[in-house]
Amino acid sequence: MSIAQTGRRSRRIRGWRPLALATSAVLVGLALPAATASPAAATTTAYDDTYYEDAIGKTGPALKDSLHTIISDQTSISYSAVWNALKVTDQDPNNSGNVILLYSGKSRSKSLNGGDTGDWNREHVWAKSHGDFGTATGPGTDLHHLRPEDVQVNSIRGNKDFDNGGSPVSGASGSYTDSNSFEPRDAVKGDVARMILYMAVRYEGDDNWADLEPNDSVTNGTAPYHGRLSVLKQWNDEDPPSAFEEKRNEVIYDSYQGNRNPFIDHPEWVEAIW
Repeated sequence: MSIAQTGRRSRRIRGWRPLALATSAVLVGLALPAATASPAAATTTAYDDTYYEDAIGKTGPALKDSLHTIISDQTSISYSAVWNALKVTDQDPNNSGNVILLYSGKSRSKSLNGGDTGDWNREHVWAKSHGDFGTATGPGTDLHHLRPEDVQVNSIRGNKDFDNGGSPVSGASGSYTDSNSFEPRDAVKGDVARMILYMAVRYEGDDNWADLEPNDSVTNGTAPYHGRLSVLKQWNDEDPPSAFEEKRNEVIYDSYQGNRNPFIDHPEWVEAIW
């Protein structure tokens, strides 16, 4: 689900929340009611009795605090090391010489990493200016929110918050953008939500980095906030973790950082905290 976009989507309307319209017969100017998604169903994992032992059964701030303690036990890597790490974490399962680009879903040669047109670079899903952490070792190099993306598409996304609506993004079919927000393709909406919320739990201002938090704004600028929370929660519910996303979580845990994104293992914890 995280590596392919299927179907052509109808004209987007700001505030309309489902991942795909139920019908293509949308009348311009017609007020459509916002749909709601059911909260993610509770799950169990092989890590519940070990890695997540201190978090099981908790909700709200107690759950967030517990998860912060758990996932802060982390090995950090350098920004230069991120290049090679992404070639492993985001490898195309159908072509070992390629990586899958996040917003476009395209498969591109691992060797085309760089800053030129046609290359892929390191996209900070939690925009690095939101908290001003840059690319220094820490939140700026955390693989749980760094993904390969086409240089030009990455530039279009910039440091925008996430929300529904806008105009189609050139080079990233199914993605949309306007002056202050970016909407990724349906197949990775949940991935984006879980990466943003991981960052909000991992970085709480107690390790010389800013206290990162989600909010419901799309005008956060350089403040240590990212939005829009209400939309991210819905994306989490409507696009559950895929096999690609789950494998990526395992690779980061086993081979690089030694920590996990808890919202991939337990997407229901999003609602339990927020």
